Amino acid sequence: MKEKKNKPKYALITGGSRGIGRAICIQLAKDLDYGLLINYNGNKEAAQQTLNEVEDLGGKGEIMQFDVTDAEAVNKALDTWHSKNKDAVVEVIVNNAGITKDGLFMWMNQDDWNSVINTSLNGFYNVTNALIQKLLVNKYGRVINMVSVSGLKGTPGQVNYSAAKGAVIGATKALAQEVAKRNITVNAVAPGFINSDMTAELDQKELKKMVPANRFGEAEEVAHLVSFLASNKASYITGEVININGGIYS
Repeated sequence: MKEKKNKPKYALITGGSRGIGRAICIQLAKDLDYGLLINYNGNKEAAQQTLNEVEDLGGKGEIMQFDVTDAEAVNKALDTWHSKNKDAVVEVIVNNAGITKDGLFMWMNQDDWNSVINTSLNGFYNVTNALIQKLLVNKYGRVINMVSVSGLKGTPGQVNYSAAKGAVIGATKALAQEVAKRNITVNAVAPGFINSDMTAELDQKELKKMVPANRFGEAEEVAHLVSFLASNKASYITGEVININGGIYS
C-alpha cells in the first residue's frame, strides 16, 4: 500500500481549457493533491492559461492536446505520456469535452448529428476505455462524466445533444456496476443553465424565468461538485446522475 501512495497521481480533464472545464481544473488544484492533465483540442493558448492559473495556486500539471473523437490520437497521447511517466497513475477522469450544434431535428444535417454524438458519447468511450484497465489494476479510480439537464428531460432544438448526453447517462450507470468492486466510482454531473461560453448567446433574462432559483449557475458551483466526487469522500456514491440546475428539473 505504501508503494501505491508514493506514485505520482494525476487527474485528466478533457476540454479543460475554458468554461466549466477550466473551473474544474482550478478547483481540483485547490482541493486535491493531483497533477492535472489539461486536455484541449484546438485552443492551446486557453489551455496554457488554465495551467498558469493552476500553477499560481501552487498546483502542478501539463497541457495535453488531442481530439476526444479520434481514438487513435487519444491512445497515442496517453501512451506517450505513460511512457514518459512510468510510475504515474491517472486516478481521476473527468469527461468534460462537449459541443452543441443546435437546431430543429427536421433541419438537422448528418454532420451536426454526428459531431455532437462523437464528441460527448464516443469521446467518453475513447478516453475512458484507454484508461479503464489501469484504473482496475490500480484498484482505485474516479470517472466523472459531464452530462446535462438535456440528457435527462430532453430539450427541443437539441435532439442531438440530448441523445448524446442521455446515452452517456446510460453508460455511466452500467459502467459503475462493472467496476464498483475495484473501488472505482462512475458518476455523472448534469448542469442546467451555467454561465459559460456555451450559454453566452442565450437570452438569459427570458430563460432564467424557467429556473426556480431565478438565475444561471456559475462554473465554480459545478466545479465544487466535481471536486467532491473526485475525492475519496465520495467513495460510496456511484452510478448517480447529480443535477445542478437551480431546481429546473428534479
